[in-house]
Amino acid sequence: MSEAPYDLSLVGKTGKPGTGSWDSFKALLYAVAVGAGQDDPSKELEFTTENSPNIDQKVLPSFINVAGASGGFPDGLEIDFRRLLHAEQGFTLHKPIPVEGTATGAQTITGIFDKGSGALITTATEVVDSTGEALATIRGGLFMRGLGGWGGDSGPKEEWEVPEGAPDVEVRFQPLISQALIYRLTGDRNPLHSSPEFAKMAGFEKPILHGMCTYGYTSRLLLHAVADGDPAKFTGMYGRFSKTVLPGEPLAIQVWKGSNGESLFRTVNSETGEIKIDKGRVQHA
Repeated sequence: MSEAPYDLSLVGKTGKPGTGSWDSFKALLYAVAVGAGQDDPSKELEFTTENSPNIDQKVLPSFINVAGASGGFPDGLEIDFRRLLHAEQGFTLHKPIPVEGTATGAQTITGIFDKGSGALITTATEVVDSTGEALATIRGGLFMRGLGGWGGDSGPKEEWEVPEGAPDVEVRFQPLISQALIYRLTGDRNPLHSSPEFAKMAGFEKPILHGMCTYGYTSRLLLHAVADGDPAKFTGMYGRFSKTVLPGEPLAIQVWKGSNGESLFRTVNSETGEIKIDKGRVQHA
């Protein structure tokens, strides 16, 4: 390919703002969709119920990614979903997410990079609540398979190395075989995660789990591992998707705790060690 697959002048452009609202039910559904209460329904009731005695409902930090306030892409950017893989995701919370609310976000393209085997499109979305106060900044990356090789900028390198020694914490988990059918109800209805026929058209043997479902599981378990389960102490997270996950696949989160309010992590297949989410960072109090 001699020409860039996308108009590089789109970098820096911002799409139309999008506004999303959520309520207690949507927050509860998201928590269940990323495994809250799966191992023990009597635990994590602050995220899975709204009427447990002496327990106030709270919202998982990673819910911000599906709150519906991302806005659209700038005009001129066409996405072929058969080529699309989620490459990376990060968010910074400026305050805890309320149980119900309305927020508006506008998505800016921050880069279009040539990764050889595909093109990487990176974005940043500034999210404000109904009062106009900053709620979050969301960063994302989309990998478009087969659209690289035009000789463009390959993008900045992430300075991340596996710390020496064993992880300080390792948490094992296993999404349900039906987890993708639950997670799609939070908003991502891409048939890649539910239709065997569509998955084969996209080059997969069977439907794969949403990358953001694995990300949500990881975020929820990190919340307990590094922030005492308190969303007010969990201020941000970043991870790079390196391999797809099948529903029901056994996984583990490896965490190296830091002393400066940032810990490193990665999510792996707990049996083979294959890395699923790499170069992870989590900010916490």
